[in-house]
Amino acid sequence: MPPEEIPQRPYLLRAMHAWISDNGQTPYIVVDAAAPGAEVPQQYVHDGRIVLNISYDAVAHLDLGNEFLQFQARFSGTPWRVSVPVSAVLGIYAQESGRGMIFAGEGADSPQVPPPEPEPPPPAGVGRPHLKVVK
Repeated sequence: MPPEEIPQRPYLLRAMHAWISDNGQTPYIVVDAAAPGAEVPQQYVHDGRIVLNISYDAVAHLDLGNEFLQFQARFSGTPWRVSVPVSAVLGIYAQESGRGMIFAGEGADSPQVPPPEPEPPPPAGVGRPHLKVVK
């Protein structure tokens, strides 16, 4: 990725959040809680990850920025200001259907698509097809 290229992940997160919300479902994210800059309630971290409900009903002041995802929420009645680097978000999905997007491994910006295979050349002696108009 060239240094001046803007990462895709924040745009994909915003798009998936809107799509899930517009379909009347609940957007959840999976976060690498050990990532530098991740500020999450540690008592809810399991195996280094935390799952967070980021629906408009569950959080206040949701900001899906290019570098950080931030919001205010209550965990067991205690208010928290959650701040997560977008690069620490491992995936986003709808709780009701499980549909969503998982991001590629560490340092990757988005799911990677392999380059297309080149088409093989036509066999020798085979030219352009000839069509004839039949009336």
